[in-house]
Amino acid sequence: MTVLSTARRALDSGPLCDACLGRLVADRSFGLTNRERGRSLRVAAALEDDEPVGDLEPDEPCWVCEAESDRYEEWAERAVHALGPYDFATYQTGTKVPPLLEENDRLLREEVGLDPDAGEQLKTELNREVGKRLGAETDAEVDFQRPDVLVLLDLATDELDVQVNSAFVYGRYRKLKRDIPQTKWPCNDCGGTGLKRGDTCDGCGGSGYRYDESVEQLTAPVVLDAMDGEEAVFHGAGREDVDALMLESGRPFVIEIKEPRTRDVDPAELEAEIGEFADGKVEVEGLRLATHDMVERVKELDANKTYRMDVAFDDPVTEDDFADALAELDGATIYQDTPQRVTHRRADVTRTRKVYDIDGTLESDTAAELEVNGEGGLYVKELVSGDEGRTEPSLAGVLETGAVVTALDVIDVEGEDEPFARPEFFRDGDTE
Repeated sequence: MTVLSTARRALDSGPLCDACLGRLVADRSFGLTNRERGRSLRVAAALEDDEPVGDLEPDEPCWVCEAESDRYEEWAERAVHALGPYDFATYQTGTKVPPLLEENDRLLREEVGLDPDAGEQLKTELNREVGKRLGAETDAEVDFQRPDVLVLLDLATDELDVQVNSAFVYGRYRKLKRDIPQTKWPCNDCGGTGLKRGDTCDGCGGSGYRYDESVEQLTAPVVLDAMDGEEAVFHGAGREDVDALMLESGRPFVIEIKEPRTRDVDPAELEAEIGEFADGKVEVEGLRLATHDMVERVKELDANKTYRMDVAFDDPVTEDDFADALAELDGATIYQDTPQRVTHRRADVTRTRKVYDIDGTLESDTAAELEVNGEGGLYVKELVSGDEGRTEPSLAGVLETGAVVTALDVIDVEGEDEPFARPEFFRDGDTE
């Protein structure tokens, strides 16, 4: 079947617009719109029949698209207006086509004798043509993977919906004050409501939180305000105990801002504003505008951690015994049942973790300072105490005396095989 015979059969099916006619042969000849293809076919048929070209297109609405192919400009203008409050660099358009119009597309190809998937479907053309106009009006680029905004056209209801995808800021935080959790900690007594039996909860004073502040509450509000979003979500690369400090290189984190109106923020200014807002309790550094993939990376990348601990012993310990104990634990594989202190919220299983390096100084015969670098998930407090035999081997077990961590600082969190920060996870392509 020739292109011209295809066109004749299509034109005989009823009133047909140029765009729907051209869509039948959308895979022919590059550099043309479907409307241009359709008009060319109509002109070619008129020339062969030696008939006046005239206005060519029928006066009646197209029976296939019911004039939806004439609304590209209208939809694009509505999209530009709907996106007015939002800052975005990438976009994508999607279209919901009514079943009737999809059926018309199928019937046209059936009547012409073409395969059901021949040429281009109405939905595909609408996405492209509206998207092309939207991009030209906003100077944004189309992104089929993870755009900043997604515009959805519903032909059945004549409604346009805008989906604004989250923005992400990556960095590292240092927690400089103890008894601050990483994220909001709802009160156990009232379930976060602030009320108990109709009265103010005594456990939290009505705040709904077990702790007044968290790393999340000392950082995320600043980013939320800067990006003018609807909600902030804090994602950390693991978490330190509430009574532990996070020092030196800091812990990787991502703050996700949902439905941001502003994306083009200055990370350096954010660092300074967070520092002022947190008032010396938390510091951040290395802030970068990140992609959504950084959330999964921060949460899932295998990481090793380095801890510094003050340890107290029940009985006096000699320098030789202390050195021998460290040598036995250095490089050891540790078998740990879930610590008693967290069994209420974690499954009671046995884990194996490696101690990569351990060093320490005996400050007195009943006190020491330790530095431990271990595999992610190693419970270092239990590495010291033994947790009543639930961790083997342990410092307490090797020394045959009770041992307890009296102060704990996390001083480094690094990826096991590669750094957290890689160019493909940042919007600017830079690393730390």
